[in-house]
Amino acid sequence: MARRWKVGVVYDTARKTKGHHGTHFCFTGLPGVEQVLADPNGDDLEPRLDAIGAVRHYAEYREMIEREKLDIVTVCSRLPGDHPDVIRVAAECGCHVLCEKPFAASLEDADEMIALAERNGIKIAVAHLARYALVFRTVKSMIERGKIGRPLTFYGRGKEDERGGGEDMIVLGTHILDLAVFLFGPPEHVRADVRTDGRPIVRDDRCMTTEPVGTCAGDSVWAHFAFAGGVNGVFESRRGLCTGPVRMGITVAGTEGTISVRYDGTRALRVCRSALPPEDEARYDVVELREDRAVPRGATPFDHERYEAQPAHYFAEGNRFAALDLMGAIEEDRQPVSSAYDATTALEMIYGVYASSLERRAIAFPLEDRRHPLET
Repeated sequence: MARRWKVGVVYDTARKTKGHHGTHFCFTGLPGVEQVLADPNGDDLEPRLDAIGAVRHYAEYREMIEREKLDIVTVCSRLPGDHPDVIRVAAECGCHVLCEKPFAASLEDADEMIALAERNGIKIAVAHLARYALVFRTVKSMIERGKIGRPLTFYGRGKEDERGGGEDMIVLGTHILDLAVFLFGPPEHVRADVRTDGRPIVRDDRCMTTEPVGTCAGDSVWAHFAFAGGVNGVFESRRGLCTGPVRMGITVAGTEGTISVRYDGTRALRVCRSALPPEDEARYDVVELREDRAVPRGATPFDHERYEAQPAHYFAEGNRFAALDLMGAIEEDRQPVSSAYDATTALEMIYGVYASSLERRAIAFPLEDRRHPLET
């Protein structure tokens, strides 16, 4: 990429939240990129500027966006309620956006941000990093090349820790649901059962969350999605099950085999070459991953030590390829691989789960009613 890029990073380091995925490092070390930082926290500033590679600092993101004539704004907060205001200012200044997930706390917010992008001619990429990870790109390639025969069922679950159920579905489940869409396209309909203390939820069961991530309910979620071509999709999350090995991950069963990835420290891709159902006793082999992408000449190596989240290489590489993909999308006038439209589909799936459980029927997509089912 021969052109020069100016990128503004919006990252409030004074607000401590869970799940730092290193989004502020997305463009760090890429050739032809100049970065500036907006962070109201002025304490110990120089090391943060140096780590990101930012050449200037602003205490307020509006001033940075309006003064700097930026090409791209990186929105680093993982709290979805923080996104609309920043994206609104960026869009009105013609800046493209790379935004942390979850994209939005409500479909109304998501629809508004997409409308702003369309009206101002900008691209919005969302940091669903699985779409850029070599392991999940290999999963998609194996399915498309028929390595497990005809795909039958996608199984996914969240972390199932103290957030299990509704909060897990929006915070971690958004990764899993987006992966299902990445592999099989948007779902056609959903049937779901969301429960609290063993009984089906009602609208008054809205629950407190550990962080402000949007309206949630339920300590147990089970959902069945129907995808094109007869592919079934199952998502499940139950509170308090994760007391040992990582449970979050995906499994895809086909007529000739099964592939599986856990969100653990290795994130290895495993394949079972048996045509028997995955619940039968089976032996899995680890698949060797082969990278076929290249970073631009002159890019500095990944600095894995900067990443709080583990495995560091997964987030470092995912963030860099997300940045490169957005730059390519801007130059080629296409949507990013992980676009705001895709992220909105994942949020629609979550709304559909609640609507199906409350109404005890199948809910078709796309949703006509954009209001949250727990708030109507």
